[in-house]
Amino acid sequence: MSKLERDFYANPNCAEVAHGLIGKTLVVHKPGQPKRVGRIVETEAYLGPHDLAAHSSKGVTARTQVMFGEPGYVYVYLIYGMHHCMNLVSGPVGSGSGVLLRGLEPIEGITLPTNGPGRLCKALGITRADYGTDACGKHIYVLDTPLASGEQVEKSPRIGVDYAGDWAHELLRFSMKDSPYVSKPPKLKPPK
Repeated sequence: MSKLERDFYANPNCAEVAHGLIGKTLVVHKPGQPKRVGRIVETEAYLGPHDLAAHSSKGVTARTQVMFGEPGYVYVYLIYGMHHCMNLVSGPVGSGSGVLLRGLEPIEGITLPTNGPGRLCKALGITRADYGTDACGKHIYVLDTPLASGEQVEKSPRIGVDYAGDWAHELLRFSMKDSPYVSKPPKLKPPK
């Protein structure tokens, strides 16, 4: 299995990148820590500054700077003051788009739950110290593993973005159908 190259992440269609990551294998092998490997089963696409659910909708800030840089880098942020979330930057430089990793099927070295972005990061040992890490490098990377025959990817609205108006209803969440490692479905109010 080969690593995904930067051109995979450089695709200007962030939703295609998010969809394409389903079934791929994430490897985290940081110095002094055990190797942790899992299959990506849930993602969300954040399309850039025009997407009101994206952190980049506020423009380039100290927090979002990496999202406007080269594709294939790690964007980590903290929510509720306690949970880390990991994104893979996508699109051309300046696009501000990225893919949130929401669910992972454990393969090796993972002993904690991985359904949900905060749990996923905790299980992998991902923290803000990983912000800006090259996901085409040697410590965090994605292997190009194919979907098995008959596996299906489902689309649904993203979770926890009710504040984003109409963007909350966009079908930008991708998940492996019937995977027990996918987080709970969104609870959205119907559009007005």
